Amino acid sequence: MKGKITSWNDERGFGFISPEDGGERVFVHARALKQQGRRPAVGDAVRYALGKDQRGRPRAERVAFANGGTRKEARRSGSAWTYFLAMAFLAGVGAAVWTAALPQLVLFVYLGASLATFVAYALDKSAARRGAWRTAESTLHLLSLAGGWPGALIAQSSLRHKSRKQPFRSVFWLTVVVNGAFFVWLFTPWGRDLLRSLNTVVRTALQ
Repeated sequence: MKGKITSWNDERGFGFISPEDGGERVFVHARALKQQGRRPAVGDAVRYALGKDQRGRPRAERVAFANGGTRKEARRSGSAWTYFLAMAFLAGVGAAVWTAALPQLVLFVYLGASLATFVAYALDKSAARRGAWRTAESTLHLLSLAGGWPGALIAQSSLRHKSRKQPFRSVFWLTVVVNGAFFVWLFTPWGRDLLRSLNTVVRTALQ
């Protein structure tokens, strides 16, 4: 059968197809796609076999894009430069530590926060697909604000999670700007005093 994708939830991996000849919309899951490397988008023309789920509702099976898959999936706008931004920033932090402009504590905080944030995004994406309890968006934003935004950028691009929801993205970029301003502030005399104090506290606690 032929139809067009008229609804798609990329985070949860499912949507609906409107048949070309009319009739009831057909449920489609990402697992039914023959081309697993390409994600559907609203408006894509597809061919599919009509099946039924356990409750007898129509479900698309063996779904293929109508163009035969010759068109590669359009990459999300800016995905390449977001990777670059995340890695360049972490490299910059490493360079600042290498030149002794900042203590090692700063690099450890950014790496640890980025790893924790990436894991939080991965768990949230998994929960979204399973219909389980989700991680609060405020938690994801707090992790980004605390220095985990490079990990968030990598997660958004590689996991394709939270990369299209505009309200979330607006707040996210605000956390990046605020954290970036704080990072620059660390190079001021007041920031250096704070880092020396924190470094002393950490060393004392580890002794």
